[in-house]
Amino acid sequence: MVPGAIAVIPARLESSRFPRKALADTTGLPLIIHVARQAAKATHVQHVIIVSDAEEILQSARDHGFEARATRADHLNGTTRIAEIAPDLDCELLVNVQADEPEIDPIIIDAAIETLQSHPECQVGTIASWMTPEDDPQDPNLVKVVMNQAGEALYFSRASIPHQRDGDDDTPRLKHVGLYVYRRDFLPVYADLPATRAEEAEKLEQLRILEHGYRIAVAIRESNHQGIDTPAQYEAFVARQLAGDAGSQD
Repeated sequence: MVPGAIAVIPARLESSRFPRKALADTTGLPLIIHVARQAAKATHVQHVIIVSDAEEILQSARDHGFEARATRADHLNGTTRIAEIAPDLDCELLVNVQADEPEIDPIIIDAAIETLQSHPECQVGTIASWMTPEDDPQDPNLVKVVMNQAGEALYFSRASIPHQRDGDDDTPRLKHVGLYVYRRDFLPVYADLPATRAEEAEKLEQLRILEHGYRIAVAIRESNHQGIDTPAQYEAFVARQLAGDAGSQD
């Protein structure tokens, strides 16, 4: 069995807001390869695999030295795509790294792995960060999480939780960072779970886990990395990359 964890990056070629995003290569490297290289820097990650139903993505992974595995095209989310290959992997933990987060901090990946390792009663580990004054708690695109005293998630929501009933709303809140670590044996279980009411209302797949009685460990860490959802966000990433390359040559 592989010690530590395997990072798996599920990817698809088409995106409604940014078609062929995974292969955008203005920096000189496809976006998904930036992600894979960041994941490989995590101390507890022993191997990185890119999974997709698109041969172009799989070939790009191979061309840059990463393992690639083909999956079916009918997956509704990255978690079930990873679940398809999970039974064939020889490891205890699998990290679901989103294919559009090229600046993810390897330290965050390690923290998510460590929190699941330290919560043997949990099936999933993830990350949350304290919201800053710049964050709008009413923003539905900013997912909030409430935890219990044991460091486990009670609920995730697009709404502002916890709700401040009285007085000025200065309640400290946690925002969810969309990184997950799964026990390998749990992923096929997850894939067979029926969708749940809160999951469908909030459009948050992690609620399926909680509603079926499974447990998610949460580590609180500062995280400011930005995902790439639109061409404009990609261009901003390219500018940061080019500025960093120029600075390293000074």
